[in-house]
Amino acid sequence: MQPPYQPLVSLLLVLSSLHVQLADGCSCALTHPQDAYCNSDIVIRAKVVGKKLLRDGPFGTMRYTVKQMKMYKGFEKVQHVQHIYTDASESLCGVKFDINKYQYLITGRVYEGKVYTGLCNFNERWERLSLAQKKGINHRYQLGCNCRIKPCHYLPCFVTSKNECLWTDMLSHFGYPGYQSRHYACIQQKEGYCSWYRGLTSRDKTTINATDP
Repeated sequence: MQPPYQPLVSLLLVLSSLHVQLADGCSCALTHPQDAYCNSDIVIRAKVVGKKLLRDGPFGTMRYTVKQMKMYKGFEKVQHVQHIYTDASESLCGVKFDINKYQYLITGRVYEGKVYTGLCNFNERWERLSLAQKKGINHRYQLGCNCRIKPCHYLPCFVTSKNECLWTDMLSHFGYPGYQSRHYACIQQKEGYCSWYRGLTSRDKTTINATDP
């Protein structure tokens, strides 16, 4: 049975010049790390210590053995993650991890007791995450899972409900990931309103309205 990866089908490659991440035929809609967290069954920090190619299906499945450092989400689904599964082919959105080199933030879905991930999930070397992203993974992102991060690809764009934060990274010439992705979380405030929040230190805690930054 096909694992529940969430890539867009190859026919959507005609839209690849717009706002998707590409890797040899795999296309993924851009996602804010908070959405990646909220939409994942499992979020862990782990070191990948081994791999094995499983000969199932035409291209096979890569099974990575991991040493879990910390689980941030998914306690009710898996008590402890030992293996991560992904398509062996990058064209099918399989992800490749380095062995015995780095700690990774890994997000994924649970299917029949197994954890699956892919290029369309948010997987990153831990040291490459910003301080705000690490704080988000630890606790802030979960405070905004009832919020909606609304991508803005072209101007003008507006929020249309009180639970939306306008995500404008795609408009920046700096590209993706942008400033909001690396430094802000969309948090639910009083009366159900959501707004961008950046809190790094006691001297730098700023709540801004839904159209900033």
